[in-house]
Order: sequence, then C-alpha cells, then structure tokens
Amino acid sequence: MMAFDCQDNAEVNPRLDQLQPYPFQRLRELFAGVTANPELSPINLSIGEPKHPTPAFIGDALTANLAGLANYPITQGSDALRGAIAGWCERRYGVNLDPASQILPVNGSREALFAFAQAVIDPSKHVKRVLSPNPFYQIYEGAAILAGAKPYFLNTLPENGYRLALDEVPEAMWETVQLAYVCSPGNPTGQVLTLNEWQALFDLSEQHGFIIAADECYSEIYFDEDDPPLGALSAAEMLDRDFSRLVVFNSLSKRSNVPGMRSGFVAGDAELIRQFLLYRTYHGSAMNPAIQAASAAAWQDEAHVVENRRQYREKFAAVMPILQDALAFAAPDAAFYLWAKVPGDDTEFARELYRQKNVSVLPGSFLARDAGGINPGRGFIRIALVDNLTSCLEAAHRIKDFISRN
Repeated sequence: MMAFDCQDNAEVNPRLDQLQPYPFQRLRELFAGVTANPELSPINLSIGEPKHPTPAFIGDALTANLAGLANYPITQGSDALRGAIAGWCERRYGVNLDPASQILPVNGSREALFAFAQAVIDPSKHVKRVLSPNPFYQIYEGAAILAGAKPYFLNTLPENGYRLALDEVPEAMWETVQLAYVCSPGNPTGQVLTLNEWQALFDLSEQHGFIIAADECYSEIYFDEDDPPLGALSAAEMLDRDFSRLVVFNSLSKRSNVPGMRSGFVAGDAELIRQFLLYRTYHGSAMNPAIQAASAAAWQDEAHVVENRRQYREKFAAVMPILQDALAFAAPDAAFYLWAKVPGDDTEFARELYRQKNVSVLPGSFLARDAGGINPGRGFIRIALVDNLTSCLEAAHRIKDFISRN
C-alpha cells in the first residue's frame, strides 16, 4: 500500500498570508468573552448594512421574473438592464453612455472592485502599486495584494478636511502606480471629491497612465435634494475629458435597500469594460436573470430613493445634536456614517460601549493601516446610522451617557 505523508500541507497562493482579517471579524474577536448589558436591547451601528425596508415593487419584479431561472444568463447582462442603467446615468450624471460597450452589470460593487484589480494589474511589471485612501474599504487592499501589487496608502486626516493629499505622493511613486481606488462619497468620512480634486487626479492619470477606479456606492445617500454629490463621470464631462482610464462602480445596495440582491454596475472606458467583460466570462459571474429584471426596475424609479434619503436626513438631524457635545465629528457631505473622534483608545471605547450599553460601533483603527508613521483611524469610531430612527436615537443617548460616566 502506498504511504502518504499527511503532515505535508498543500501549497496555496502565498499572497493569502498577507491578507488581514476583515474588520467585522476583528470586531467579533474584540467582543469575544464580553457580556453586553442584558438590561438593554442590542443596537448594531457597526456595519453599513441598510435596514430600511426593500421597496415592494422590486420584490414584485423579482418574483414576476422567476421563469428566467431556467436560462443561463449572459455575463454582459440583458439589453433591458444595461439600458436602464444607461438611462439612470444620463438622468443622474448628464452623460450619454453606450449600453453595449460602456456599461457592465456586476454582482454588487464589492465583487467587481476586487475582480477589477485582478483583470487590470500587469504582473510583468516589477513594481506595481495600487493607490488607496486611508482609512479605506478593505476590498481595495485585498484586491491589490492578490493581484500581485502593493497598496500605497494616502492618509485622509481631519486637519486637511479628509481630502486626498495627492501632492504628497512622491513623483517616483506615481511611476509605479497602475490603479488608483477613490471612494466618493468616502467610507468612512463621507467626504465628496470636488471638481478640482477630480481634475488633479485626471491630470495625474493622463501623465502617468494609471487607471482610476471610482467607488461611488454611497452616491445616492445625501442631504440636499438640489445638490447631489459630484460623480467621476460628471466631472470628466464638465472638464471636457473622455473616459479614458476611468471606470465607475455603483450599486443598488444602499440606494434601494437591497444588499442581498448583490446588484451593481461598472461604467466608463469602453476598452477597459471590454477587457473586464472578457475576464468575467471566465470568472463565472453572470447575474441571475430574475435579479436583472428587478434591478432594471430599481434603476428606473427615483421616488423610493428620495424617500430613502429623507429617512437618513431625519436621523442625522436628530442624532447629531445629541452627540455634538460628547464626540468630535464633522457633518459628512454624504453617505450614512458619522466618523467621530473618541476620548481614549478606539478599540477600548467600542468594547466598553458594547459591554455597558449594548451598542456596537466599529473602531476606526480597524478601517486603516499604519502609513506615514500613524494609523489615521486610531482614536475614531464609525457609527452607521442604518437602523430606524427610534433605535438610532436610543443609541445616541446611550453613547452620550456612556461618555459622561467614563
């Protein structure tokens, strides 16, 4: 009988060892062994998962198209869905996109943001860098590492208004950058890039040849109906630029309260979209036909999005006055987070808040990496105002009381 050495481990991609635990895994470990106050009901404001009800018409569209489950979907998505997305982009951003060549439906922006780096990073280059804001959405880091590149973190700090300090990147570093992730409105700060910032980024992309991946999944959560956040496509149009080396990622999750549908899109540079589509045909990532039909319905309706914003606006207006004397924060431009400075250590603050008040928030240091000698998330917490108004108000009062007693 042939003997096998069971002690030998199978070889896997060594880059996996470079990945850090996801923030919510770290939060579970932080809370392990801690007993939350049983006299208080739990309120979870740590994760950016929308809690508003899914509009009924989206569910109706989903169930009305279940017959589509009998067919293999094509990776490019249906003409109806791409047309609906193109129509939304025209109404929202004032741009005319070719649905056949400049739009690609994807299974949520998270999956696409990760996969895009795998498709565009050139492994033949000796030094590859992926620019990322810091703090950041951890998918950017993982995507860069597994594509064989190194993240280059650009700290966004309160002293510079949480802006991307592009002028602080050494000139030699720009020559190694192949991809730049930008998030506007930002996670966790809620900052929106200005036209001048977009122009600076476009100029650098043109000069050094890197690709811009604009994560705009929070673009539809804002406070002034007459002043929506500026998007990358609109900025390019306003600056009389084409969409070369620019792709935008968006999603229905936050806009339409359907995170479980995993539905979004990528739009922009037609050649990059063509190459990304080729990659995805091998990746096996075509969208469920019933989800496509429901998504098309969602992109064509704005009334539910206006109501969604009204609820977030109401929560921010109620919560911020309660917390303004307890925590240091600036009102965000958009999105549904408060990025707040806390007294003392952010992990200790989160753990004790959970223990004493049964409220979960996310330590800011979990969303950032050491760069330039600091972790720019240390000393901050991210509060996601995703629950209903009553729960958010209750959480705010508990946080204020917790700080006053500690």
